[in-house]
Amino acid sequence: SNSVIIFLIAQSVLFVLLFIAFIVSLRILWQWDFERFTPLQFRLESQSYLVTTIIIFVFILKFLLLFYFIFTLDALSPLVVGAMCGAGVISANAYGTPLLILKLFLLFFLTLWLRVHFYDMRTPNHQWFKEKSSLFIFIFSLIVPEILLDFGYFSSIDTHLPVSCCSALFGQLEGANPLPFGLSVSWLIVLFYLLFILVLLTQKSQNPLLFIAVLSLFVSVAYYAVVYFFGTYIYQLPTHKCPFCMLQSDYFYVGYLLWGSLFGGVYIGLSEAITRLWLRQTHPKAPQITRILLSFFVLLCTTYVVVYYFRTGLFL
Repeated sequence: SNSVIIFLIAQSVLFVLLFIAFIVSLRILWQWDFERFTPLQFRLESQSYLVTTIIIFVFILKFLLLFYFIFTLDALSPLVVGAMCGAGVISANAYGTPLLILKLFLLFFLTLWLRVHFYDMRTPNHQWFKEKSSLFIFIFSLIVPEILLDFGYFSSIDTHLPVSCCSALFGQLEGANPLPFGLSVSWLIVLFYLLFILVLLTQKSQNPLLFIAVLSLFVSVAYYAVVYFFGTYIYQLPTHKCPFCMLQSDYFYVGYLLWGSLFGGVYIGLSEAITRLWLRQTHPKAPQITRILLSFFVLLCTTYVVVYYFRTGLFL
């Protein structure tokens, strides 16, 4: 598959760039002392700007590559027996689901690094340089297993071995309730809207820990709400429960907009709350951006339900 080849080559090139930045960062972190005015310190500062430029460039491409990764999964679905969308492809072997989860966590830490870098560049003496470099070293420790999982996953897909389709993966098999805590769909939706209101309320409080807890719970409930309720209105079929099919052209790629607004709002909100706890720094526009993205996500989900009801007079 050309998509797989392009993806793996891009990941490999970015890994090499980050490996170089990692080695240089270790040296800079070991010898960095902004109070010194020596030729070594000036060279370290020049190298730090180069490393930072590489990191920002690679991190931006990492965000774009996640979308290409999902596109690649959908492109492989006709080649994998039984797969109707990326859901079947991602479950084709034991590497797929951990890889996707790792990529989502990586994007959060990349968002956090960009936030710390923003605050560091605002200080005259690079006050947060060591924190920023330490965070990058931690991120690189996650990128190493990511690149290994990338090659392990794509090289282990057996196109002759049948996989489960999304209906089997996310449906209620043998009457089992797939929702957490044994919730019904009705209570899941009530909890979804209540948590969204709590997110808006706790964001205005001076308790970042409470906001982090509520926002983390909201994103978990929102995932189940989309898969098992709102998604059925996107597909206009009560038995179709899948987080991947809405990413296809048949549904106007609305999944990218829906999941992008959810995770974008969650990432920005969590990174801002963590930097408030860690660095005692806040950005006046970050809470507003978080509210806009999450409100758009909730409004988009609700719109599909309302439009379907006005067109048919029924709820699924």
